[in-house]
Amino acid sequence: MRDLELPGRSPAHGTNGMAATSHTLSTATAIDILRRGGNAMDAAIAACAVQCVVEPESTGIGGDNFCLYSKGGSDEIVAFNGSGKAPMAATADWYLERGITEFEQQSPHACVIPGAVDAWVQLHRDHGTLSLRELLQPAIDYARGGYPVSSRVSLDFASQVGMISKDENLKRVFMPGGRTPAVGEMHRQPELANTLDAIARHGRDAFYAGELAEDMVTYLQGLGGLHTMDDFAQAKGDYVTPISTEFRGHQVWECPPNGQGVIALQLLNIASGFNTDNDPCSVERLHMEIEAGRLAYQDRSFYVADPTQADVPVDAMLSAAHADELRSAIDPERALTDLPRPSMPNNESTVYITVVDKDRNSCSFINTLFHNFGAGLMAPKSGVVFTNRAQGFVIEPGHPNCIAPGKRPMHTIIPGMVTKDGRTVMSFGVMGGHYQAFGHMHFLTRFFDYGMDIQEAQDAPRIFPEPGEAGVQMEGTVPADVMAGLEKLGHKRTAPAKPIGGSQAIWIDRENGVLTGGSDPRKDGCAMGY
Repeated sequence: MRDLELPGRSPAHGTNGMAATSHTLSTATAIDILRRGGNAMDAAIAACAVQCVVEPESTGIGGDNFCLYSKGGSDEIVAFNGSGKAPMAATADWYLERGITEFEQQSPHACVIPGAVDAWVQLHRDHGTLSLRELLQPAIDYARGGYPVSSRVSLDFASQVGMISKDENLKRVFMPGGRTPAVGEMHRQPELANTLDAIARHGRDAFYAGELAEDMVTYLQGLGGLHTMDDFAQAKGDYVTPISTEFRGHQVWECPPNGQGVIALQLLNIASGFNTDNDPCSVERLHMEIEAGRLAYQDRSFYVADPTQADVPVDAMLSAAHADELRSAIDPERALTDLPRPSMPNNESTVYITVVDKDRNSCSFINTLFHNFGAGLMAPKSGVVFTNRAQGFVIEPGHPNCIAPGKRPMHTIIPGMVTKDGRTVMSFGVMGGHYQAFGHMHFLTRFFDYGMDIQEAQDAPRIFPEPGEAGVQMEGTVPADVMAGLEKLGHKRTAPAKPIGGSQAIWIDRENGVLTGGSDPRKDGCAMGY
């Protein structure tokens, strides 16, 4: 239990239902849906729609979605991949012939076909109980009537002024009067309200066909994009088979590639052999985690891709032998200067929502634009902001993650679920782009290995060896002597531009019938039960 004299928050408790999101208006919406008889899936979709309005830099209907769902709290986990695909005309040769070797963020070539709306509609059809109109109405009301801008959202808005200013549509909506809204100011998105209303009335086809799709396609094509009306009409998410690993007597579940959930599981496999007698924020422990992260993310760069168009060696990546191999490569006395090349055969902004209802249906739900405001491009009539997820591709023929027609890029967003003895015991997730896989390991080891409660495990200081960078991001809450000790081992400290990531989680106590939730203080949200 935390020291109640110090600033912070306690875990939330409830018995009938619980929701945890990164925005208070979203959490309140989820609880309202539960009280009205909706289930966990209903509440998650409604909460996510609200966040597409009130936290629009982090997520939107122009982005992607992944979901894990446990019906009745069983360990038969349903997984859904609602990530967008490249246009059918997007070949590596097309880009290389035009001298394009990588995708810039604020470019139509960074935009995949949005997958989120199709995901919501399919998940609602198969698992929801209330009407789609009931679920989207709170978001419609906030978009049309306005919402007060919260602290983290205002900070994120202000940090993106340079990009917002480059797109007239984005600037008109998010810089009214020539500046981004301040904390507590009311903000409205009438075009987005109309689009959400159309989806509520007419379902999936309102977004992927007709006037709204024409607005998006015409806008992207006008900028040089390869997107077509047929690409939008064919957009479809898929139910997939979840993957898992055992950790401390529990089974941890993730969505399979093209997401990086396999890397989260790989990190847990490596961490299962670490010494847990040391302090979780000690030089010894953090050094081992940093090196594990560097090794695992190197595997991500080589292997994680769309499994329908590349051979992703998931079983080999999750084998005990591979975990032992990576763990043995770590030198406890110094940072590795040259990482060993992967030995297997070669075959930034998000919102996370978790809801558990009275029947213990458990929903782990994540929706994203990738970076703040995604590609920084907004369709003029529909108010849709596009994801920049195609930056997850490489333009390198022969690479498993090379862009190709209808292919999904390597993805960072990963909902999580934990089961034990045939039942779901926790729904959890971590936000923060590339950090997410590392964040899953960080959160679960603090919770299971060090006995922190569900809130303390999210409050703990964070570090992250960002892929492709020389340094290690370290939050200011890491003790100065620990930072110095890590630097002595060869780790170059860098200060993150913003707090690292965010997270939410709900624990299900079957014996006492109690739900316990936590929500990351790095965001504006909360956990709430009733």
